[in-house]
Amino acid sequence: MTTPLEPADRERARAIPEAAVARLAVYLRVLSGMADQGVTTVSSEELSTAAGVNSAKLRKDLSYIGSYGTRGVGYDVEVLVSHIERILGLTRKHSVAVVGIGNLGHALANYGGFPGRGFPVTALFDVDDDLVGVPVGGIPVNHIEDIQRVCAEREVSIGVIATPPPAAQGVCDRLVSAGVQCILNFAPVVLQVPDNVEVRKVDLAVEMQILSFHVARRADEAANDLVNGIGVDGMVIRP
Repeated sequence: MTTPLEPADRERARAIPEAAVARLAVYLRVLSGMADQGVTTVSSEELSTAAGVNSAKLRKDLSYIGSYGTRGVGYDVEVLVSHIERILGLTRKHSVAVVGIGNLGHALANYGGFPGRGFPVTALFDVDDDLVGVPVGGIPVNHIEDIQRVCAEREVSIGVIATPPPAAQGVCDRLVSAGVQCILNFAPVVLQVPDNVEVRKVDLAVEMQILSFHVARRADEAANDLVNGIGVDGMVIRP
């Protein structure tokens, strides 16, 4: 059962840029940690430092959800957590299905952080008959042919695809036909989905390549500095 957003919150949610949504999730993680430590108020400077963004951007992001803080006091941590959770839809019931119970699928099924954040894994699927019926993380694995029935019974709202690339589109089609409108895709392929289905792609190889770029760039900059006689501390090295 879901709790719909109030009209004002719905309008705010529509106006939030995609990049700001990602940062709100980071703020929520930081604020939740502060709340666990007994922190009751936080300034924009403290929160921005902890989240790794500048304070002006943070204040702009929080203005999207109607939180402006109090001058000289800052933000009420509990209230801000509540606002962000509501805008991110975390006051709703979510049910997650993982398809593809290989090494990654096993790890996702057993990850204890999902239920605590409001994303319990309630269904697992694979094509391997040796896996079907075997519990993983306390949940028996179903065959992918049962996706439509099981997802409907368990009200799955988010599907996670952790299959080999050739199987990903077929699995995606099954999830969509089951009414799943949000998909997290770990397979290194571009999925074709209807306009009403949201797909987030996680390509670990691409992330590694991005990191490789930054390593190479820093190495080139360091080598260039040495050629120009600049030491690591910024001092000019004279022959």
